[in-house]
Amino acid sequence: METEAIIARYAQGYFPMGDENGQLGWYSSRRRTVIPLDERFRYPRSLRRVLNQERFTPAINRAFAAVCAGCAARESTWISPELQEIYSRLHQAGYAHSFETWEGERLAGGVLGLAIGGVFIGESMFYAIPDGSKVALVKLVEHLRRRGFILFDAQLPNPHLSRFGADELREEEYQALLRFGIGLPRRFAP
Repeated sequence: METEAIIARYAQGYFPMGDENGQLGWYSSRRRTVIPLDERFRYPRSLRRVLNQERFTPAINRAFAAVCAGCAARESTWISPELQEIYSRLHQAGYAHSFETWEGERLAGGVLGLAIGGVFIGESMFYAIPDGSKVALVKLVEHLRRRGFILFDAQLPNPHLSRFGADELREEEYQALLRFGIGLPRRFAP
């Protein structure tokens, strides 16, 4: 599938996932999970202490392949080898990005996602050092706010994201926000 066709699918609200056999399929959700980019975004008090320690340094695309591999390195994963190749192509085309945290020279964690206009579509996150992915998420939200993004699509709900204020939108609300956000002239990376 060509890069522009893949981006067109994302722009319609679909996202790819590999099944247990590695076959790639495109999915959507009637209730889309989004991470708020306003005052509704929150995080646990214990994470505030970690942030105040300033142990982690954020970076963008410093180790894209390593973040992609870290996100896929699970006992059960939907990030198939084919999907990793797609993310790599999307990264080369300027759509897919990694937002990372580093502890010195060691990759602590990161978030893998796509930026299309003023929309960031979070695909996955991982950590190599405890709290690395949580700090990456907080710093990513700050980055998206500074860049004028209006939608952080987390796709599917999970208990971890609900701790950060993630909420579900009805399909109609999500589609309207997606269409508007994609049309905004925003840049994720400098």
